[in-house]
Amino acid sequence: MGTLVEPALLLLLWQSVWLSYCMSLPTVRQPPTIIKQSMKDHIVDPKDTMVIECEAKGNPHPIFSWRRNGKYFNVARDTQVSMRRRSGTLDIYAWNNPEQYEAEYQCIASNAYGSAYSNKIRLRLYRAPVWPREVLEPLVVSAGLPLVLSCDPPPGPPKPETYWMSSSVPTMHPVRPDRRVSMGINGDLYFSNVQFNDSAADYCCNARFPYKNVIQQKMPVVVKVLTIRTVAEAAPTWLSPTGSSSSILVLQGEELLLECIAAGVSFFFIEYQCCTAPFWLEKPTDLVLAPEENGRLLCQSDGAPRPTVSWFINGEPIEVATPQPNRQVSGDTLTLRAVTAENTAVYQCNVSNEFGYLLANAFVNVLHATPRILGARNELIKVIEGSRPLLDCRYFGSPVPELRWSKYGQGTLEGNRFKTHRNGTLEIKQIRIEDQGTYLCVVSNVAGRDESQVRIEVKEPTLIVTRPQSMKVIRGSDVRFECGVKTDVTTPVTTTWMKDKKHVTLGWRISLDESNLVITNANRGDEGNYTCVIKSEMEQKSASARLMVMDRPDPPTKLELSDPYERSVRLRWVPGESNHNPITEYLVQYDDDDWLPGKWRNLSTYPGNLNSVILHLTPFTYYEFRVIAINEIGMSRPSRPSTRFQSSGAPPDVIPKNVKGVGTWRNNMEISWEPLTYRQWNGPHLKYLVWWKRRDSREEWKNATTKWLKYYIYDADTFTPYDIKVQAVNDFGLGPESPVVTGYSGEDRPLTAPLNLRVSDIESTQVTLHWDSVTRGSMMGELKEYKAYYWRDSSQLGWLRVNRGMKSKAYPDNHPEPSGVLTGLVPYSNYKLYIVVANNRYEGPPSNNIVFSTPEGVPSAPRSFRIQQRHLDSIYVDWDLPAEPNGVITGYSLKYQTKESRVEELTPNVTSFSVRRFDRYTRYRFSVAAQTRIGTGEWHTEESPHYTTETYAQDQVDITTQGWFIGIMCAVALMVLILLIVCFIKRSRGGKYPVREKKDISMEPVDDKDQEGSFDYRIARISTLPYPRREEERGLQRGQSSMEAMMKRSDSDDSLVDYVEGSEIPFNEDGSFIGQYTGTRRDVRELDFGGTLELHSSVNTIYSLA
Repeated sequence: MGTLVEPALLLLLWQSVWLSYCMSLPTVRQPPTIIKQSMKDHIVDPKDTMVIECEAKGNPHPIFSWRRNGKYFNVARDTQVSMRRRSGTLDIYAWNNPEQYEAEYQCIASNAYGSAYSNKIRLRLYRAPVWPREVLEPLVVSAGLPLVLSCDPPPGPPKPETYWMSSSVPTMHPVRPDRRVSMGINGDLYFSNVQFNDSAADYCCNARFPYKNVIQQKMPVVVKVLTIRTVAEAAPTWLSPTGSSSSILVLQGEELLLECIAAGVSFFFIEYQCCTAPFWLEKPTDLVLAPEENGRLLCQSDGAPRPTVSWFINGEPIEVATPQPNRQVSGDTLTLRAVTAENTAVYQCNVSNEFGYLLANAFVNVLHATPRILGARNELIKVIEGSRPLLDCRYFGSPVPELRWSKYGQGTLEGNRFKTHRNGTLEIKQIRIEDQGTYLCVVSNVAGRDESQVRIEVKEPTLIVTRPQSMKVIRGSDVRFECGVKTDVTTPVTTTWMKDKKHVTLGWRISLDESNLVITNANRGDEGNYTCVIKSEMEQKSASARLMVMDRPDPPTKLELSDPYERSVRLRWVPGESNHNPITEYLVQYDDDDWLPGKWRNLSTYPGNLNSVILHLTPFTYYEFRVIAINEIGMSRPSRPSTRFQSSGAPPDVIPKNVKGVGTWRNNMEISWEPLTYRQWNGPHLKYLVWWKRRDSREEWKNATTKWLKYYIYDADTFTPYDIKVQAVNDFGLGPESPVVTGYSGEDRPLTAPLNLRVSDIESTQVTLHWDSVTRGSMMGELKEYKAYYWRDSSQLGWLRVNRGMKSKAYPDNHPEPSGVLTGLVPYSNYKLYIVVANNRYEGPPSNNIVFSTPEGVPSAPRSFRIQQRHLDSIYVDWDLPAEPNGVITGYSLKYQTKESRVEELTPNVTSFSVRRFDRYTRYRFSVAAQTRIGTGEWHTEESPHYTTETYAQDQVDITTQGWFIGIMCAVALMVLILLIVCFIKRSRGGKYPVREKKDISMEPVDDKDQEGSFDYRIARISTLPYPRREEERGLQRGQSSMEAMMKRSDSDDSLVDYVEGSEIPFNEDGSFIGQYTGTRRDVRELDFGGTLELHSSVNTIYSLA
């Protein structure tokens, strides 16, 4: 019968060759094989399309059919069910009555060479779990007794996961199992013995349904435990399972849970005995055999009890199949000897016991095929030195061909570095440069031979010689990741950079420098893992580094205020990201401005490891807070402001400052102080409590409350000392008292004047004053100072007029024999002086006047110094007397110099000097000073402003001799003549018109009436009469040549000038007025006779000519 082929070899041949490549050979037949199917317990939602999967392969492609509950299921006749094309998968839509599809399904895949069967799939519908609403009565149990709380969750499917919760504390918490408390598989809660602390307001059973991830809660049950003095011990009893035995059905691969729960007080031990459903030891595998070969299918399993094995051919029991003499069944082994084509079929192995079953498909395919190499031929493979290449030579043939590898067709490759796998692949370990060449794969059997060659090129490996280094940089820094590469010269490589497994996008800020990555101005978005990828056609190398960008911290979040008091509150926050640089401190800022919000001020700083601090506040103030995190890089953005918070009120804690008492009248005292700021109020309705009493008296303190900043005490004696203090008060109480200060009531005018005023040490500009002190009793107040009043009465030069304005100078009372120096006097003058005493409000009566004269001094600088150039060869200077001679002028000193200085001494009556110029190109500097018998006075210095060049001298020509000037003057004379002629013609055409009476303004306080009126052709009304017009009418004549005689009225006593003030007068074409004219005479005292007399004389002359 021949030797049997080992099952392991047959399995290897099938898995590596047949299953992988038979589909690429359309002439090779293959029985069906199930490759995908649904779970045995398949739960679906009827609201969705229900899908039962069944996929199979084979050659020719299998045809699918279904059984439902063991009977043929005609899919084509059911309008709610369809089967997918070239698949056995069912789509059940179940528009109506989906419950009818809850059944057991089995898929059958068939072709000409056999039939494969799927597992029996039980389809169950998912139903929404509904826990019955029920009211559970409280359970009362004595301590030490067992207790079972039933759960009874909805059954599913699928089976729910249960857990228990209890609310014995204010919040719900899960019930923790221990040796006394446990939860059963069915969800019930077991107490082997209850204790008093098991009492709870409610125990709730919760069920989670994993299909829809839904949690349902049962109505809670209340447990009350009664305490007893002693707990009697008893023999253990079973709580679960009940009865003498129980069984559980579990499929292979599922978790098996066995429970054994006893009741009692004492500790006890539990033993288990297990029974299991069948499980595989070795499943049958597909066989591909050549004619006359032998094969074997193994179906080994185990279980408790031991399962039985049944064999099927194409779904039919092997006992009823067509007998074959070369087929033999022996328990879990099916043996085939000298196989023929009739042995091709799909064989099923079923193992089962009372707890379950297992089903496996395996086909036997009998073929006679010439050896054939599958896949590409004559390949070129490039490998890296030191690698382990695999040279594929996948082949197929029946019987199984022999395979041989050689290099250049010579010998057989064998040894430590060469290994030929059973699927035909040649493995070369640690390949070397000398292994480069052409390798030949030859397969052969009795039916023929086939070969293929593979050429190998061995390249040097690619190495990253400079790897990028992880960095930690500050935001805004430049980053450079190095990635140096060494590679085979014949192998091109590409360099790419990845960031967090994504390609880096290059741009103006991120660029490549050869294979190095450069990042300028790094920011937080650049943070991550950077990988340098060096890729060739044969291999890929990579090196990674991490970039961390240090930055200012992120702002804190979730500010929360708690524990409010009148002067403090607790502030909590959630710290922001430190951005790879530890937070060193937090800055808390506040805003307490109700009128101008947004003015944030610093409150305090706190260490960086805190996120809860106590803030010290001002009472009765609205606050908002924000927090800024700080690290070595800088400050974060401010956090969002906290909720608005008002601190509680409190009594004021600030003392009013600058308390003082000052009298504003002789019998009162004004008590004043600086106000408290609004932030210092500490509460509403701030007022001030004022206290006072006479100093050094036994009288009680008096007080008054006011909201103002001043308080007045009346009916006080003049300049009496008082003790004063002030304290602030609000609705929450009194603040601290201010220190006691002394104030004085009002002062009155001093009663006496200083006596014995005298002078000494009289100098030209100062004098020393002496006087006797005034008694304190006559001061009527505090002696503030003595004040001297003085004025320059006259100069000792009789012709010099002086300013007699009064001046004063104060002297503090700081010496028992008062005196003082009066400075700033003018020499050679007569002065008068008196002195008074003054308190803070009044000055006393003046002392007697004294007269003194100051001696001569040096004069001031001469006035009106002028430098003139009257001739080309001389300079003329002159000046006036000094403004303050300060004595009798005895002469003048005149200095002038160019290269050398000269001094001229002049007599007091000489105030000019002429210097002959010998050098026309030199400028002169002059200095002049007046002299008295005391000495020379202040010098006046000035430099000649004239140019001394010949060009300038030529320009200094008399303008009246120039032709252009003579021409202009002739033109002006001609124009004046023309105007005179025009005026004469206008006057000859005019007439006299009566006018209304007008008031005439005279120099006297009472205006006189002018009854007559006439007009002339004057342009402006200007009165030039220095006396009233009545005197003129009376014929009073003046003995001097005056403007009045020249301006005497002619035929008309009124003129147009009397009624018009410098404005144009409109006329009709015949020269008469348009309507009446009015005007007001100007008072003669308002006129400037200096320039007006000449104008009026000219006008009268013109009138005379006319």
